[in-house]
Amino acid sequence: MPPGNPGRLVRSLAAFVLLSAAILPAALEVAAPAPSAVIGPPAGPITADRSAAPAPDRVDLRAPGAAPSVEIRRTGDPANRITLVLLGDGYTAGQQGLFREEADRAWRALMDIEPFRTYQNFFNIRRVEVVSPVSGIVEGDGGRPTDTPLGMHFWCEGTARLLCADEDATARYAGEDAGPQYLIALANSTEYGGAGGTGVTTLSGGSPDAGRIIQHEIGHTVGDLGDEYDSAPTDAGYPNLATVDADEMLRSKTKWWRWLGATSPDGGGTIGAYRSANGLYRPTADSVMRTLGGSYNLPSREAIIEQIYRRVHPLDGAVPAPGPVAGHPRLQVSPVPLSGPRQLRVDWAVDGRPVASPAPDGTWLDTAALAPAPGKKITVTATVTDTTDWVRDEAFRSRYMTREVTWTLIG
Repeated sequence: MPPGNPGRLVRSLAAFVLLSAAILPAALEVAAPAPSAVIGPPAGPITADRSAAPAPDRVDLRAPGAAPSVEIRRTGDPANRITLVLLGDGYTAGQQGLFREEADRAWRALMDIEPFRTYQNFFNIRRVEVVSPVSGIVEGDGGRPTDTPLGMHFWCEGTARLLCADEDATARYAGEDAGPQYLIALANSTEYGGAGGTGVTTLSGGSPDAGRIIQHEIGHTVGDLGDEYDSAPTDAGYPNLATVDADEMLRSKTKWWRWLGATSPDGGGTIGAYRSANGLYRPTADSVMRTLGGSYNLPSREAIIEQIYRRVHPLDGAVPAPGPVAGHPRLQVSPVPLSGPRQLRVDWAVDGRPVASPAPDGTWLDTAALAPAPGKKITVTATVTDTTDWVRDEAFRSRYMTREVTWTLIG
C-alpha cells in the first residue's frame, strides 16, 4: 500500500479486523468447503517446494511490463467483461510453478461460491508472472520489504494479519484491459492473511484457508460488502449492514427491506435484522462475511450481482448490426451466457407485438415471413433480460440488467 493511501485503506477495508489473529478463533470459525463449482473444484494439495529457489541477480522493477501475462480463461470480449488479474509477490523464477498452482486454486475457489458460480462467464481471468529476486515476503512487524516487486507485507496499519500491497506497483505490473478489472495479489506465504475493498485484493497464496479468504475478501472488493462479525468496525455504509431494525427498514423502505422474511439459501435462516455486538444489524445469523467457508446471504448476493451489472452489459452483440436492414435476414443476439440451466431471457416483438423465436434458446428470429411491402418498414425488437430472483430491485433490473436492440426492415 503506498504511503499516501492509509486513510482509504481503513475506510474501505472492514476486513482489517477480520484478519486479526486475536479474533480468528471466536469470530471466524472455518466452516466446511462449498460444493464444487461448475468449472470444477480447486486442485488438490499443493506440494511444490516453497523454499528459496535460484533467482536472477536482480529484477528490473522499472520495467514491470516485462512480466509475462497469460490469459488463462476468456469468456468474451474484455470490453464487456470484468478481468480478474492474478499477480504473485515473493515468488522467484524457480517458484513460478508454485504461483501458478496457487493462483489457479484461488480463482477456482472464487468461482465455487454463488453468485460467482452462476455469473462466472462475466469474468475473464489472466495471470501475471512477476519474478521476485527474493523468496517470500516480510511476515513480522519489523518493517515493510523493499525487494519484492509488489511490496506485499503483513502488519499493514499495525494489524498482524492485514496483508497489503503497493497498489501503484501492482497496477503497473497488471497493465490494462479493454474493460474493467480487479487485481488479486498472492503473497508467497503460508501465513493466514489477506485484505479486500481497495484497488488490490490480497491473500496468502499458501495458506490452507486461501480459497476461503478470497471468497470473503472479494465480497468487499466486488460487492462493497462490510464485515458482519461482532467485532467489525461500526460502519453501516455497506449494503449488508444497517443501524435500524427490520420494522424500521420496512417502514422507511431502506437497506434490504425487500428481502425481509425470505429464506436465505446460505443456511443463515430467515432474512431479518440480526444485531451484532458492535450495534449494527446484519441480514442473517451467519454468512461468508461473518464466517469463513460460509455463503453470501441474499442481500449480499444481490449487491454483488448489481455491481457486476454496473460493469458488464447482458448483451454481447447482435447480427446484423441494429438499425436499417434490407432483405429478410436472420436476426440474432448473443446474451452473456450464465453457468447452469437458467439463461438470460430474450423477448422478440414485431411492430410492438410479441412473437416467438423458433430457436430453443430464443436467440434468433428468421424474418423471411416478415418481408415488408415495397416502401414499407417493419420494426423488430429483441429484449435481453436477466430474470434472476436473486435481484428484487426492479428499477435496477430495468436499467442495468435489460438491453434492447432494434432493427428496421425496409421493403
